[in-house]
Amino acid sequence: MRLFSLTKEIAVDLGTANTIIIHNDKIVINEPSIVALDKRTDKLIAVGKEAQQMEGKENEYIRTVRPLREGVIADFNAAELMIRGLVKKASAKSDWFSPSLRMVIGFPSGASEVERRAVRDSAEHANGRDVYMLFEPMAAAIGIGLDVQAAEGNMIVDIGGGTTEIAVISLGGIVTNMSIRVAGDDLTEDIQGHMRRAHNVKVGVRTAELIKINVGSALTELENPPEDYIVHGPNQMTALPMEIPVSYQEISHCIEKTISKIETAVLAALEQTPPELYADIVRNGIWLAGGGALIRGLDKRLTDKIGIQFHIAEDPLLAVAKGTGVALKNIDNFSFLIR
Repeated sequence: MRLFSLTKEIAVDLGTANTIIIHNDKIVINEPSIVALDKRTDKLIAVGKEAQQMEGKENEYIRTVRPLREGVIADFNAAELMIRGLVKKASAKSDWFSPSLRMVIGFPSGASEVERRAVRDSAEHANGRDVYMLFEPMAAAIGIGLDVQAAEGNMIVDIGGGTTEIAVISLGGIVTNMSIRVAGDDLTEDIQGHMRRAHNVKVGVRTAELIKINVGSALTELENPPEDYIVHGPNQMTALPMEIPVSYQEISHCIEKTISKIETAVLAALEQTPPELYADIVRNGIWLAGGGALIRGLDKRLTDKIGIQFHIAEDPLLAVAKGTGVALKNIDNFSFLIR
């Protein structure tokens, strides 16, 4: 039996790489942040996984768009269509229908006022009646299970697709905040550039992502090294097919610069941290969340470099989404939600 009510509540992690929607404490959507549009009319053809399958394979009538760049909306129309399409998918899966939605959306702490307005407008145009916004590092801390309202310092490093968010949280607020537009997408670009230079082979974004997932490493020496990943692609000079084994050591060298930028940002955030909170962080350690936390050896590298223990969240990819879900149930108790 389909349920009809005036308002439904959903939590949204609007990510550069993936968008996650939670309804009734369940993840109902976890799909790539991408849409396929008709080039002639700009109407929506596909969203999420179906659109991702078309990426890099477009024809004269279809184009694929990733509406978010560096954590914020780059294409307003595509973002609105994506949110609307994913909400529609969620309603089909959850067997609910609603003319209006109460939404909590996670967004980067470094986003400008204009960028925040773009997120809010997109949500409102996708039937969002009550739209609340939550900084991603705060959402990640809640999702990890930290008591963000306690009188002690906790530090979060959320490495997403477009941004790395670093924050020290205490008493329900962000004390120190560092947001850099260096994250997972930059690692992917590093890998694409390396494959062109070192092997003379051109690889697409999806292949570079697979290389990152299978052999991505922040260290040149790992205790449990992954097997080499075999890449197939065309030789740039001859266009003949090539088969290249890629090792984790090779990838650790090519992503070194980007990892170093994240390291530097963490150190800069620690420099700005008040002494009492710094002592708490040394005692509690620093939490890694987001897809970037899954890079092999990153926690060990940062621990060795900075001298403070780094912990990987239990489910780093879902930390922000889970946090927005908890915030949705505590709208009246969490004064740090932004309307």
